Amino acid sequence: EEPLVLADIVGNPHSCVFDALSTNVLEGNMVKILGWYDNEWGYSNRCVDLLRKLGQ
Repeated sequence: EEPLVLADIVGNPHSCVFDALSTNVLEGNMVKILGWYDNEWGYSNRCVDLLRKLGQ
């Protein structure tokens, strides 16, 4: 697998994309999780989801 870069995320309709390669265990009892998001496009898609739900 190749690391995620910004170009992989821009225009992605998901709210967040989990970056498994950047996840680490720190000091044995803490986990660092990294997620990427395109806040404008992801938010817009959630608004559309909400409007569709309200229109049912």
